[in-house]
Amino acid sequence: SPAASSHASLPRSPVTTSSFQSASLSASAASQDGIEAHRQRELKWVTLMGSTKAAEARKNRKVRKLLQEGVPASVRYQVWAHLTDSRSKRLEGLYARLCARGRVGVSDLIERDVKDTFERDARLDPTSLVALLQAYVTMVPDIQYEKGLTYIAGQLLLQSPEEDAFWIFISLMDTHLRPYFAANGVQLDVDASLFAKAVEAVDPSVGKRLFVDYSIPPVEVVRPWFTSLFVEALPTEYFQRVWDIFLSEGVVFLFRVGLALLVCCRRTLLDTKGDAAVLALLRRPPLMLISSTPDTFIELVSSVKLKDDDIRKQRVKMEAQVKRQTQ
Repeated sequence: SPAASSHASLPRSPVTTSSFQSASLSASAASQDGIEAHRQRELKWVTLMGSTKAAEARKNRKVRKLLQEGVPASVRYQVWAHLTDSRSKRLEGLYARLCARGRVGVSDLIERDVKDTFERDARLDPTSLVALLQAYVTMVPDIQYEKGLTYIAGQLLLQSPEEDAFWIFISLMDTHLRPYFAANGVQLDVDASLFAKAVEAVDPSVGKRLFVDYSIPPVEVVRPWFTSLFVEALPTEYFQRVWDIFLSEGVVFLFRVGLALLVCCRRTLLDTKGDAAVLALLRRPPLMLISSTPDTFIELVSSVKLKDDDIRKQRVKMEAQVKRQTQ
């Protein structure tokens, strides 16, 4: 082709030491810029945490704006502690006393799940994770233990010292997720049915495929996502970005993430045969289907057509209905 021949006839510039030097200088300048930008973001977070009360952080506009930009890994656990206001929950000495009580009724399950989920992760001490989960079940005995708790607690432990992880976990559960692990399971059913309605509104073809053609109960789609905060479904950097914003926005943000994942998997999902294969696809979507970077994924999540306030109102209404029915 003419284009190819014109490329072929271009004179090749000789590779000189100076061209290598200038390339490496520009690369090092770019990396310096990256380090400087990272430092600036770190500093913004440290300043903001110093000037914002933890109890008010979730509603603070500056905090929410910074969360969209991302939290540097170096301060992430402090930001999570701040957003969950975990210090206000902390009772000195209680964690040690809870740990001293040792095994609980579900200890065998906890040990099995810890082995399954974190056996290959050398950064995590499995005995710490087992101790943290046993302490939690001792403190909150009405909880229905599920594997999702191991995913969440394990990720907190990878970020922070053991006792800090425990109190962030307590706060995160109390503020957002504990109803998902209640014996009656009502809240998860409510949210699953609201999520199904959102899917049908946003993408009728996907809604029909999941809930009509394959008659998949909506709770089967959302349970693995919502009860583990997408740890299984997303690569680490992606779900960490999800957690950053979820800790400020709450459960409605999980609806957005689920809808965004359906957008990513749409074509493959519509071509996949059988309910079991569809559920396996959604539980752990192949990496190549997910947006190219955590930032582009968060942009996709933010752009999903969902009226967050409507979902919040519907949740309250449906909870009341379900409570009346169960009473």
